[in-house]
Amino acid sequence: MSLREKKAAKKKEEILRSASLVIARNGYKNATMEDIAAELLMTKGSLYYYFKNKEELLYKCHELILSCAMERLEELFLENLSAREKMQRAIKVHLDIVIQEKEVFNLIGKPEQIFSEENIVKVFQKRDEYAGIFDRIIDEGVARGEFIIDQKKMARMMILGAANWVQVWYSSEGQYGKDELEEIYAKYLLKILL
Repeated sequence: MSLREKKAAKKKEEILRSASLVIARNGYKNATMEDIAAELLMTKGSLYYYFKNKEELLYKCHELILSCAMERLEELFLENLSAREKMQRAIKVHLDIVIQEKEVFNLIGKPEQIFSEENIVKVFQKRDEYAGIFDRIIDEGVARGEFIIDQKKMARMMILGAANWVQVWYSSEGQYGKDELEEIYAKYLLKILL
């Protein structure tokens, strides 16, 4: 990747992060491209240079977050660890992303209300790929005798569903810090598989 391409990619990521904040603050329907451009101290025309509309911006936010998360989970999956340890760490990674990227998670709770038919298919495909990493860890644990379950998909949905709910109530000023919360969740959610 050339220096110019790296700069453009970095600018796009900056736009995406700012857009998610503006949309989270104003709501998807009320946020405008002008609001997003103003947040970035750029003109609306400059913003349209990078993204054709608000839906594309939100779709790219979703894609960015899930791609980064998948990269972290894939690296974890390849480590020489027990399936149990992989799942504990995967839960922590997921929680870290849910908490750190709360704005995007809040926005994409009901993607069918935001995305076009073309993008909704890609959104669900990317989510399936993400969930598939958890499925592979579960399959590995079952094969090694570390996990004793017969409803693997249901177990994965319970784990991710419980972890996703954290973004609704978690506050950094609450009783538990992020790291402590991740430890507690990993400990108890892992029991679903044992």
